[in-house]
Formats: sequence, structure tokens, C-alpha cells
Amino acid sequence: MNNKREGKPELLVPASSLEVLKTAVIFGADAVYIGGEAFGLRAKAKNFSPEDMAEGIAFAHAHNVKVYVTANILAHNGDLEGARRYFEELKALKPDALIISDPGMFMIAKEVCPEVEIHISTQANNTNYQTYRFWWQQGAKRVVSARELSLAEIRQIRDNIPQEMEIESFIHGAMCISYSGRCLLSSYFTGRDANRGACTHPCRWKYAVVEEQRPGEYFPVYENERGTYIFNSKDLCMIEHVPELVSAGIDSFKIEGRMKTALYVACVARTYRKAIDDFFASEEMYRENMAWYRAEIAKCTYRQFTTGFYFGKPNENTQIYDSNTYVNESVYLGMVDWVDERGFAKFEQKNKFCVGDVIEIMKPDGRNVRAKVLSMCNEDGEAVESCPHSKQVLYAELSEQVEKYDIMRTEAGKNAD
Repeated sequence: MNNKREGKPELLVPASSLEVLKTAVIFGADAVYIGGEAFGLRAKAKNFSPEDMAEGIAFAHAHNVKVYVTANILAHNGDLEGARRYFEELKALKPDALIISDPGMFMIAKEVCPEVEIHISTQANNTNYQTYRFWWQQGAKRVVSARELSLAEIRQIRDNIPQEMEIESFIHGAMCISYSGRCLLSSYFTGRDANRGACTHPCRWKYAVVEEQRPGEYFPVYENERGTYIFNSKDLCMIEHVPELVSAGIDSFKIEGRMKTALYVACVARTYRKAIDDFFASEEMYRENMAWYRAEIAKCTYRQFTTGFYFGKPNENTQIYDSNTYVNESVYLGMVDWVDERGFAKFEQKNKFCVGDVIEIMKPDGRNVRAKVLSMCNEDGEAVESCPHSKQVLYAELSEQVEKYDIMRTEAGKNAD
């Protein structure tokens, strides 16, 4: 199966659950990457059971979308036999690729399921074309570039590796304070190893300085009485630089966020899908639609934006010193699971809203439709005025037509018009 749209880079989107995978597929992904219940670097994500993984792969393949499975921990001796069993299970599920960083894990995967492509994770610190050539000679199809590379360096890698070898690069999402994600802070502070999937994100904590002869006296690292979040980086966003990414020779545009909601994934996937398609239709169209891209991407949760290392080394302006909270401009209300014969939308409630509210229907094709909530009822057919209970299954009558997989959202802090 080759789902890459001709001449275009692949849009690779994360999925934390079966619901989010289906969202990514419907909202424009060419490929999704997911984690199983072990051996990935997002142990706190919901992740996929074997049953969900099988269903997700089948759903994606039915829509001509690929699925890559992460197994990118830095393994210890005690992990290896379990990894062998895990790869044997994955072999039967037939994912399109495995994402691996550890050479030992690579060797086991290559032995157990040689028919599955292997992609080398950014966790392997892939910073030069000789590293790419090494992995190509070992049998890897693709290497994910280190986040610390500039576009000029990626272009140089492209010019010095086999034409058939693929470069994958992160183009949106959280940045890591440690080199290519190899962090020791979490393990040191909490005993939870970031390199084995249990990161506690100490880079988002607030810090102060203590002089060793003055225990208990805390000095702000930054001139602010609240202390400082010195490690808290802004989020990567390259929506304004699709032409430069294409020119650098990147084959796969990767979105970070394997712990994000369906709303986040839908928003980011749909925006980059349109930006890529517009650019390949005409650069003029891409430029003309820039305001729409910016507005839509701002409706995702984010920590302010930066272009990371792509145009040179980051400076002091790429960190956020006074807060570790997200900007959140939209609230996820639910996804339409089904539309019944009355035209009512069946959904599982994610956040509260009420009859009479005006909400926004987010369509996979790029349209945003404002609709009034005319009525709601529960699964027993009893009328309700609001939906205060998380995960409650409800039916909503809306003033505008809805379809399966439409996402309902509203502006943060607002429910009614």
C-alpha cells in the first residue's frame, strides 16, 4: 500500500486511542503513529490494546492510510525477551512500520518481522547523513531527524543519502529541553525514566536557585517574584513555512502529540492537510489562505509558538518563563458517532453545554458551521437541558445538518451565543 499523495510529503499524525486514530484518518492524515501497551515512550497515554490496534489498522487501511507503531524505548536487558514476544504479536497485526531507536530492539524486530518497515526514531539522535547511511545499510527505510537540525542541515542530509531513503521531521507540537528527547531529569527527580516511557515532564516545573550555605532561601532564576519555568519551551509550529519544509527534501511531516485529544488532532491534521494541498495546488493559494491556517491552528491547545531549530539555534525568546499552562481557545464537546433517522447526532459528551447554546461544527473538509442546539435527550429518550456528566451518551438536535465524525466544539469560556 502506498498512500502518499503523489509528489506531496506524507502528513503523519499521532493517535492516543482508537477514537483519535479514526479522527486523524478522517481529518486528513496520510499515516498515523500509535503506541501499544509497552515499549513506547508515552506510558501515560491511553495507548492501544491488541484488539484496538487491530481495529485501528483495519480502519486506517480501509481509508488508504498507514499505521506506524512505536517501540522506541531505550531498552534494558530485562526488556528484550518481552520485546521479542511483542514484535511477534505485532507481526500478526501487520502495521506498516515500527518506530525504533535502540539497536538491540532494531535487531529483534528485523529478525521477528522482517517484512515490516523499520523507521529510526528521533530518540536515536539522528543528526548527520552518515548516521542515515548507517541505518540504511542496516535495513531501515526511514530516519526521523533530530529536532536540533536546521532546514539547511536536513537539505544536506537529503543530498547525501539514497534517493529512496525517507526523511521524517517534526513540524508541529511540543519541544523537548533535552537533546532529541534523551532526558535524565524525570528519572533523577522521581525515579520514572523518560527514556522508557514514564516521563513526568519536569521541564514544565517552576524552579528557583538555592545557595548551598543558605538552605531554605530561594532565589528566582529570573527576575520575577513567582520564580521561573526555565526549561519550558514554546511549541513548534511550521504552518507558515510549508514551502521551506518541502524544499529541504522532507518526506514525512510529523505532528507531535500522542497524548492529545481528538479535537487537537482533528484541528492540526485538517489545517496542515489544507496547507499542504493548497501549496501543491499553487503557492499563491497557500499564501492567500495563511490567515485561515493561523486562526485554525490557534484553536488547538499550545504554549505559544516557535520555529525551533529550523532557521538557526533558538534564543531566549523560545522559552516561556512565567507560566507552564497551555493556551486553550476551543473546548471539545464531542464527536458525532452516528446520525439517526430523525437527524439527531449521537455523541459521547466531553464537556458541558446546554440546549440553546450556539456551537461550532468542525467538518473534515475544512468548513466550520455554527449551529444552535435545539434539543437533547439521553439514551432512554428522556429530554435533558444540558449534559453535565462526562462520557454520557446523548442525542442532540442541531439547527444545521451533521454527519458522522463531525466534531462539536465551542470557544473557550463560551457556550452560548
